[in-house]
Parts: sequence; C-alpha cells; structure tokens
Amino acid sequence: MASPPAPPAEVPAPVLASAARTRAQLDASYFFASHWLRQPAGWMHYVDEGPAERPQASLGPVLAVHGNPTWSYYFRRVVSGLSDRRRVLAVDHLGCGLSEKPQDWSYRLEGHVDNLERLVLELDLTDITLVLHDWGGAIGMGLAVRQPERIGRIILGNTSAFHIPRIPLRIAVCRWPVFGPLALRGFAAFSRAAVHMAVERKLEPAHARGLLAPYGSWHDRIAQLRFVQDIPMKPSHPTWDTLAGIEAGLSQLQGKPMSIHWGMRDWCFTPHFLEGWIERFPDAEVHRHADAGHYLLEDAHAELLPAYTEFLDRVEATP
Repeated sequence: MASPPAPPAEVPAPVLASAARTRAQLDASYFFASHWLRQPAGWMHYVDEGPAERPQASLGPVLAVHGNPTWSYYFRRVVSGLSDRRRVLAVDHLGCGLSEKPQDWSYRLEGHVDNLERLVLELDLTDITLVLHDWGGAIGMGLAVRQPERIGRIILGNTSAFHIPRIPLRIAVCRWPVFGPLALRGFAAFSRAAVHMAVERKLEPAHARGLLAPYGSWHDRIAQLRFVQDIPMKPSHPTWDTLAGIEAGLSQLQGKPMSIHWGMRDWCFTPHFLEGWIERFPDAEVHRHADAGHYLLEDAHAELLPAYTEFLDRVEATP
C-alpha cells in the first residue's frame, strides 16, 4: 500500500511517545506503518498493509483481531505473509499494543465490539476475512453478527464466542480482588507467564520481548486485568447478556466459509471449545495441531500460513 500519512495531529504526544518506545523494543518482523482511528475513549492503533495497486480486486480484506494479553504483533506473520496480494489489517484494542490506554474506560466486550465496528465502517471494509484468536473471537464475532453482510469468510484459532461453564484456576485467581490487580498490573504475571505457558515451543527471546513490549508498567497493563475481569461467569455479570446476544447471533453466519485451526495443547481454550464451534458450525473445515498451544501462530506458523493461503485462494475462487 502507499505510504500512510503522518499521524493525525490530534493524536496526543504521550500516545505517540509510548508507541515509539514500544517500537524501539521490537525486532524486524514488525515493520508495519502505524494507522490511527479516534474512538470515543481514545486513539486506536492498527496496521493496514497490502499492494499499492490490487489487480485482483475481488480479493477482500483480511482483518485480524487479537485477544489478551497479545496485540497486533501476534499477527505479524499473517500480515507479512498475506499482504503480497491482499489488504491485511490487524488492530490493537484500546489498552493494548500501540493503542491509547485510557484508565477510566469500562473495557467491556460491548465497547471493544463498538470500536471494531467503527473501524470497519470508517474504512468501509466489505467481503472481510476475519482471523480471530482468544478474546478476538468474541469481539470479531460481535462485529460479524452486527454486520453479517460485510463478512465473507472466517478463520478461527483457539477462541470462543459463547458462554463456558468454568474457567481454569490459573485464570480464576487473576480475578480475585487485591491479588488480581497486584499480580497482573503490578508484577505483569499474566503476560509474562503467557510467553512461557501459552506455547509448546520456546519463543525466541526477540519474539517474547515483542509480545511484552507494550506492557511495561502498571498503567500499560490495565486491559490485561479488565479482560480477565470481563469474563462473564454468571447472569449478573455486565457482559453476560452481550455474550449471550453474540452467541445467539452466530446462526446468521451459517454458510460462510470457515476454517478452524486449533492448538490441541492449549490448557485454557481446550478442545472442549473446539467442539463448541463444531457443534455450531458443522460444515467448518477443522485442523487440529497436536503439538501447538494457545499461541498457535507462534507454535505452528509454518503450517498455518500456507493453510490460510490455500483456504483463501480456494474459497475466493468459488462462485
């Protein structure tokens, strides 16, 4: 794509300075230009890559949506690997990555869906291929059930968009008052543990640093805590009805090509979640990666990128 304009003049200097500090810690695999969208609660960062001219105008954009505690860096190989022929976007939710990290926002699921929808409408994206991981499943499917006519295809990996009966103890303790904020925001326990516990293959040090780079302080780790607190485990939770509405709306997406890739060694999004997707989308293509964990795109990227390309080439060519 053509070189992006300079950041909008309205982007606050502290936000740009924070983004610059994060970028200074990154390896060369994240070389993408920054784009910004003003959201009601703060500035949202995203990457937007692809050929300057797209002779294959029929190829719709790819929109990658991350979870907690990652950011658009998690999709760096997807962006670089697919953007030779397609427009590929990867967002940073508010509080994550290079986006602004407001301290007084609710960080509820509904708000994240609102932000993603505003981005899609602002850029007028249509025929979208969603690539969803972790919390990105609920957020991305929240967009999809609101705007089903804009969604062309869906690629899922170790995620959910429906209620679950229980959560692992390792997640549950992070929701405890006092302990949760101290561990997640004070000691970065969630993000630091994830670069070891969410993979089956040891991360290269540069890649571990990249995943952690935006989250260097109490201030910068607010979204990690809020995401964990926002898991709705009972009907009285503020996000229970939001997630229930998304789950109920999934039937609108029947018939859209779907490819599911699952890291079978994920201790959090276990194969039980995979069965939930298969139950709801029995026609989906399913690929089980026996030796991959939750960070599927770190453990199995050599398998996934060719599979993504093959899937997209095949389904886009189908009338």
